[in-house]
Amino acid sequence: MPGDTLSTAVAAAELPLDDPRALAAVSLIWREAHLLDARAYQEWDRLWAEGGEYVVPIDRDATDFASRLNLVYDDDRMRRMRIERLTGGFSISAAAAARTVRSLSRFVVTGREEDAFEIRSAQILVGYKREETFVLAADVTHRIVFGEGGARIHRKVVRLVNSEDTVTASGFLL
Repeated sequence: MPGDTLSTAVAAAELPLDDPRALAAVSLIWREAHLLDARAYQEWDRLWAEGGEYVVPIDRDATDFASRLNLVYDDDRMRRMRIERLTGGFSISAAAAARTVRSLSRFVVTGREEDAFEIRSAQILVGYKREETFVLAADVTHRIVFGEGGARIHRKVVRLVNSEDTVTASGFLL
């Protein structure tokens, strides 16, 4: 059946991950995870292409994020404002920032253009905040673009497994 999840997953698996640009994209995604766990948000921001979007949708099946309610829907300006809140020390999320360790796996190339790759992966994030440990799982899609400055993140969509449940202030970026 066209468009069903299994058909999409099988078709996506046919795109090779051994292309040097695909490997560069995966390396960038791993670097991003390292910077986020280290709370190096200014350096993380430099990984983004101009006009990049950081999205955490409520509806896991959403594709038109502009017309839907999202947990996060940041352009360049909003992403930098979020970083300022997390690093400025004036918000509760900055004062009690969570410590995180994330693992990324199951990398699949789901799209390829001359100057861009779309990579889907699984993310497990373990966090510790206020004497509590928590786990978040998500399917993550990155659109990585290649230009004179190298590989950059153009879009990151984090589809939390529990996106429709109550979400509390986290004190970190996904």
